[in-house]
Amino acid sequence: MNDVREHEHELLYVYAVTRPFATALPDGVRGLDGKPPGLIEHRGLCAAVSRVPAEDFNAGPLRAHLEDLDWLGRTARTHEAVIAALATVTCPVPLRLATVCRDENGVRRLLDSGRARFVRAIERLDGRIEWGVKVYAQAQQPFPSRELDPPEPKAATGRDYLRRRLGERQSRDEIWRRAGALSRALHAELCDRAEAGRLHRPQNARLSGEPGENVLNAAYLVPLDRSEDFVAAIRDFIPHIEGVRVELTGPWAPYSFAGGPDDGHGQVDQASREGREEQ
Repeated sequence: MNDVREHEHELLYVYAVTRPFATALPDGVRGLDGKPPGLIEHRGLCAAVSRVPAEDFNAGPLRAHLEDLDWLGRTARTHEAVIAALATVTCPVPLRLATVCRDENGVRRLLDSGRARFVRAIERLDGRIEWGVKVYAQAQQPFPSRELDPPEPKAATGRDYLRRRLGERQSRDEIWRRAGALSRALHAELCDRAEAGRLHRPQNARLSGEPGENVLNAAYLVPLDRSEDFVAAIRDFIPHIEGVRVELTGPWAPYSFAGGPDDGHGQVDQASREGREEQ
């Protein structure tokens, strides 16, 4: 275990909670301080932590940082890397991005206050992973940007222009209808095959950088010994539908099913999920 010294100008950033473990983490894993994460054990639980500067992670500056997408992305990727390393040797319960405590006593209070939930989560998640599935609706001929795209050929008449616009809208609506129907059927099928399923809000295309509009953004909890069958089922189930794209992500530590000491909000939030999926 790393020696975690208290310092008045630093806080303890908590990545995840696990059972105590003796296996070394993979070489090269680094926390937000550029060092291997420290471990604080308390009454049968263990918190993975790093020292971070209070000037960045106190409430005021932290609120400002969370509006900075570059900072948020870097922090989310490091958060995910630490949890992914933990998942190779134990069953981590990921905490919300930017969970911080004043000192080691604060970490122990965090473990005590969430003890029942942490223990239940570890028992429920041990030997399981998370797969993510997204469905996108992508029109073949999206409405052009007036600034970047070349001008469209001028319609012969106002009626021709309206007819063309109506055709574009009907095509887009049909793609959305197909994507929605596939999303409902696929989610129902995968929920039957997984131990649990969770729907997240659709991702913002501007943040994710993915083409098309996100229609389904779902996560599924799957036992490790059934993971290959689950992935195969996705590939077998998905038909080829023009304008609709399905994306499988993972496997991840089971972020979406972790819960935490704040009544279910202990999992990594959506910004962190998007950050790690852009790696």
